[in-house]
Amino acid sequence: MDEKLQKVLAAQGLGSRREMERWIEAGRVSVNGRRAGIGDRVTYKDKIQVDGKPLVATQSSQRRRRVLAYNKPEGEISTRSDPGGRPTVFDRLPRLKGERWIVVGRLDINTSGLLLFTNDGDLANRLMHPSTEVEREYACRILGTVDEDMLQRLREGVLLEDGNARFTSVRALGGRGANRWYSATIREGRNREVRRLWESQEVTVSRLKRVRFGTMAIPSILKPGDWLEMVKADVDELCRQVDIKPRREQPLTQQERQAYRRQLEKLKQRGPARRRTR
Repeated sequence: MDEKLQKVLAAQGLGSRREMERWIEAGRVSVNGRRAGIGDRVTYKDKIQVDGKPLVATQSSQRRRRVLAYNKPEGEISTRSDPGGRPTVFDRLPRLKGERWIVVGRLDINTSGLLLFTNDGDLANRLMHPSTEVEREYACRILGTVDEDMLQRLREGVLLEDGNARFTSVRALGGRGANRWYSATIREGRNREVRRLWESQEVTVSRLKRVRFGTMAIPSILKPGDWLEMVKADVDELCRQVDIKPRREQPLTQQERQAYRRQLEKLKQRGPARRRTR
């Protein structure tokens, strides 16, 4: 069966569908010797080239769907490279052969916490698409006076420069002194949305950490800069949340099982990450 070209490219782990559409528009992709266009449909027998190099496209069902949980520290940017030489969230990830890790959403340089990465472009696209309304939960340290009226306004919605926005839930977590911690949940991924919502109420976000994305909470074992590959049951649960059918996949090879155990043992030896939301 034929499929949209950008979907096939994304399924190979080259990037999200939107990114693949930009590659096609830029003339970086050809099919059977001719320049590809948006809307082209291909089969896995077609000869696809990206930047002049042949792409050996495999059926998505034949590739293992992988997801990493990463605890992003402050100071890293959510792009593959930076002209200024700043560290990126990709620097510490394990290398893939013939694939690329796709970041699911982004966190700004001053925000820490959970980032998901996958080798499946379709899963990344569904998790990020506004129509799926996947929840993102944040721990927010706020400097300034916060009362119940303010929290209610944030639940009902406020007007930002790019339209109305709101927290689907927001509640106090505690704290002492001028800074207090709150849990806030959104179902969109607009740029700096959580910070802008709080700032619309004339308070300051002194620290921001994402603690959950959809059904996946940040593992307590992960310290900033650590990553852990999710087990199949957790990956399948993420897929079900965005109406993607889990795959029947081949079991892990002995080498893959050993690599996972080594990573898990390494994290256990370092001990759990310290909680800073109290």
